[in-house]
Amino acid sequence: MNQLSKILSPACVVLDDPARDKSACLGRLAALFAPGCGIDPARILAALKAREALGSTALGQGVAIPHGRLRGISRPAAAFLRLQQGVDFDAPDGQPVRILLALLVPESATEQHLLVLSDLAQILGHRGTREALLAEADAGAVHARIVGWDPVAAQGSAARHA
Repeated sequence: MNQLSKILSPACVVLDDPARDKSACLGRLAALFAPGCGIDPARILAALKAREALGSTALGQGVAIPHGRLRGISRPAAAFLRLQQGVDFDAPDGQPVRILLALLVPESATEQHLLVLSDLAQILGHRGTREALLAEADAGAVHARIVGWDPVAAQGSAARHA
């Protein structure tokens, strides 16, 4: 298990969203977060945009991890968005983004924020996992793959295929 098993709700996993630009992606993520957080989507969107203004949250290889701190939430929350088409997210490798795994944390949750971001980067840094997240047709299966991701098993699988 990983940190996401506690904070990613199945209701916050959306596949093949039609968003066509970064702003639309962030807006869709804010709308996904709002019901579970009890916060106005406009406030969530402002937090995501404020972080994005500091520098792109795109990692490369078609992946971005939008995140932000938000006053008024008591625990972290995550959301997964897979896009129909790639979107320019100012990625370091120039590739369009199709996978977004977003994170909101309470304003004061520094250490927890870093632990969850570390899990996100590990999950999405694994090529086999990225490929499976792009190919899977069922949102429930995507959710299960993300929350059940085990870094030790992933390392063993990579070593066997090396």
